Amino acid sequence: MIGSLILAASQGSLNWKSFTESLMGATYTSAMIALILAGAAFLSLSMGFTGLPRGLADMIATLELSRFELLMVLLVFYIILGMFLDGISSVVLTMAVVEPMIRQAGIDLIWFGIFIVVVVEMAQITPPIGFNLFVLQGMTNYQMGFIARAAFPMFLIMVLMVFVLIAFPEVATWLPENIRSRPGG
Repeated sequence: MIGSLILAASQGSLNWKSFTESLMGATYTSAMIALILAGAAFLSLSMGFTGLPRGLADMIATLELSRFELLMVLLVFYIILGMFLDGISSVVLTMAVVEPMIRQAGIDLIWFGIFIVVVVEMAQITPPIGFNLFVLQGMTNYQMGFIARAAFPMFLIMVLMVFVLIAFPEVATWLPENIRSRPGG
């Protein structure tokens, strides 16, 4: 914030009116994000009480899938879950059940962590309740349909990224493996 004030002052665009407008805009955006987070927390709590995420994860565990099938089911599972919950909640509510499945399938946990981050972020731009879509709507004042259509190419790029991660796991594990192999690492 101080950096932006210094930059505005050096450009000569800092005056009392622009300062108060910026402050009100930042307050509006922060309040909007706080309300969205409060709603997501309420929905997450509600879903946790129903046991739905854990029940779905338990159901996936009973299917006895191959590694690729498991990853595809988890991909769809987290995208659907991300339509209704924020990313952190969906991971926290399901990881106790999903993590043993991943270990049993022989999937590298570091690789899976990167996979799950990409998938959860992908879910954050999926309608109807994609968190990032609401943030963009509040910031741009565009209709949700327009924002969802604009975000769809990014969703497809992230799907492609997931398949690249599956086909070439070294993309995700190269750096951690090289850090581990160093002396003192």
